[in-house]
Amino acid sequence: MTTRHPYQYVVLRCVPRVEREEFLNVGVVVYCQETKFLAAAWACDNARLQALDPTLDVSRVCDALAYVEGVCAGDASVGAAGRGDLGTRFGFVKAPRSTVLQPGPVHGGVTADPARELEHLLQRFVS
Repeated sequence: MTTRHPYQYVVLRCVPRVEREEFLNVGVVVYCQETKFLAAAWACDNARLQALDPTLDVSRVCDALAYVEGVCAGDASVGAAGRGDLGTRFGFVKAPRSTVLQPGPVHGGVTADPARELEHLLQRFVS
């Protein structure tokens, strides 16, 4: 029998023009406390993002996603947000904000393999 663990995830959204409330999913963050897992996966489709807003600087969106990835990994080079424990770092990532990169609502589930679940969610919601 496979042990299944509860996890939480957020889908990361690119919202180029907040006033229009239009967005594209660009990443996913998965947090599983029991297995001490916190990771982000992302993919920027330049053509789709430019179709949503031709003035969008996609490289800055990718930089923001790389920053989130660093926070999840506990990379001290991203500053204080990367130095907390897993729960604190996930709290930082899932906190609502009104920037171009925004987390969606928190969802949950159970999984035997959080890393595999992250890839599954990326394929399901982003690709």
